[in-house]
Amino acid sequence: MPAPGTRSPPLAVLFACGLNAVRSPMAAALFGQIFGRAVYVGSAGVRKGELDPFAVAAMAEIGIDISRHKPITLEELEDWEGLNFDLIVTLTPQAHHQALELTRTSAVDVEYWPTADPTGVEGSREQRLDAYRELRDQLLARIRERFVRPSVGNE
Repeated sequence: MPAPGTRSPPLAVLFACGLNAVRSPMAAALFGQIFGRAVYVGSAGVRKGELDPFAVAAMAEIGIDISRHKPITLEELEDWEGLNFDLIVTLTPQAHHQALELTRTSAVDVEYWPTADPTGVEGSREQRLDAYRELRDQLLARIRERFVRPSVGNE
């Protein structure tokens, strides 16, 4: 049983964003890298986009391959496997609104983590890639802050 004031870790987490092409697949892959198979993780979007090559490149730099990710919408996910998650982390206002609407009759926690959209950054390839790196690093920090418990005692 968790200590008073702490939350028990979820068994299934869904990351949701606008297109399921940048933010949510990056977050899900980072989460999966940390927790492996201990926690089920998925990602979905309000709409279906095309996987962004800059997202693939930024993740590859840290040894995570998301190149085989197939974007899926929240509605498709609900139809195919259901929204059987303990927690849905939304990364855009549109995803937050839709997640709240889809879960209004179920006991699913929904958290909103506002995240910048790196696709609007212009400039050289390196400048654009820097925006994706910054997003990746922010998502990783937020995941660690929210889900990784610090060691206690003489560990």
